[in-house]
Amino acid sequence: MRAKNILIVDDDRIILDSLCEFLSLEGFKTKGAETVKAAVAELEKQNYGLVITDVNLPDGDGFELLDIVAKNYPQTVVITITGYGSIDSAVRAIKSGAYDYLTKPIVDDELRLVVERAIKQQSLMSENENLRLQLEQKYSLENIISHDYKMAKIFELVDAVADSKTTILMAGPSGTGKSMLARAIHHRSGRKDKPFIEVGCGALPETLLESELFGHVRGAFTGAVNNKEGKFLAADTGTIFLDEIGNASPAFQTKLLRVLEERQFEAVGSNKTETVDTRILLASNRDLKEEVKQGRFREDLYYRINVVTIELPPLCDRVGDIRLLAKYFLQVYCTQHNKEKLGITDEAMEYLERYPWPGNIRELENTIERAVLLSKDKFIGPFDLPDSVKHQQGQKAYKPMSLKDALAEPEKNLIRQALEANYWNRQETAKALQINRTTLYKKMKQYGLDAEAERLGLT
Repeated sequence: MRAKNILIVDDDRIILDSLCEFLSLEGFKTKGAETVKAAVAELEKQNYGLVITDVNLPDGDGFELLDIVAKNYPQTVVITITGYGSIDSAVRAIKSGAYDYLTKPIVDDELRLVVERAIKQQSLMSENENLRLQLEQKYSLENIISHDYKMAKIFELVDAVADSKTTILMAGPSGTGKSMLARAIHHRSGRKDKPFIEVGCGALPETLLESELFGHVRGAFTGAVNNKEGKFLAADTGTIFLDEIGNASPAFQTKLLRVLEERQFEAVGSNKTETVDTRILLASNRDLKEEVKQGRFREDLYYRINVVTIELPPLCDRVGDIRLLAKYFLQVYCTQHNKEKLGITDEAMEYLERYPWPGNIRELENTIERAVLLSKDKFIGPFDLPDSVKHQQGQKAYKPMSLKDALAEPEKNLIRQALEANYWNRQETAKALQINRTTLYKKMKQYGLDAEAERLGLT
């Protein structure tokens, strides 16, 4: 446990050994360091619930170490030690974030009492952090993590339709989480204890796709040596999720329309009609309305599946979620690969938030997993990120325009991102942008963001 680990920093070896021995006997796991550099190295190796540091050290002072802990290890509590009992240094220590201070010579009972209080404080900080994370995820749906207002609207829609038999179409670019959302809908429905079957329609040719979904009888085609039950039968009383439905052939679309309307079909090579009670969810990364115009997708099928449509936004439109998702994936892959990482540096996080993520959430997830596997430090830094994330594409060709017009779009985007990151709270957004609320309101009105907020019910 983090709270049981105590790092003691003092250049006086006798005092250092004495404190380590005393606190070890009290049931804590202790480690000693004689310099700021050695202390920082220890903090990078292991989680510590408490740091007890002398003010005067050979290569710096306890205040420097206190600043490092406050910045990089916010859940670690610090107690400072001074040999002079200076009121000024004690006040400075408390102002700098120290929980308490001790004066030399250190009395055992006093040390025991201060440490016990500090450990309780550390436990409270950890509990508050857990509660904060739960609050951040209050709009989450199963494993879909977001505090973006667009996703909150989607979660509300899912709650409204999850337990119905309505066919749902999910649209959006690849990697935005359509498969995960389908699973969330299934688990929020009365069918959650029944089968959930997922089929990628774009991965199979037409003949194999039909056999995969509807099954076949022996001898139906070359290689059909046995009867095979299809996915629709396997999903009976449960849910079937048809991904990449926009890739389906016209012939298959005709058969799918019948299944949607009647819940009936025949296996390939069979005359026996099968009837199922299967909830059907579909997804497409293509614009099906445009596919209908181009004659590549049946219009009647489009209107049959377009009862409830959920548009999943690309990650570049959810900038406020990047930090939250990155931390979540870091935790997941540290556990999965048995790695210990303490976090992501501010510089690395800035790269993540500036990158447009054409592969969306899937690309971000892969990036974090790669960093966990390759990073040699306790923190994920810029060097652990792919070059594609760190180096943006070259500048666009020059287009004559006034400086005011050139700066308008970046300013609008920055304001929108700040609003989204602060849940469209104008006071917090103004504070983050370091402008007053009146200026923010004028800018929102100038760029039409006030109307956008009104449409979303966020005014």
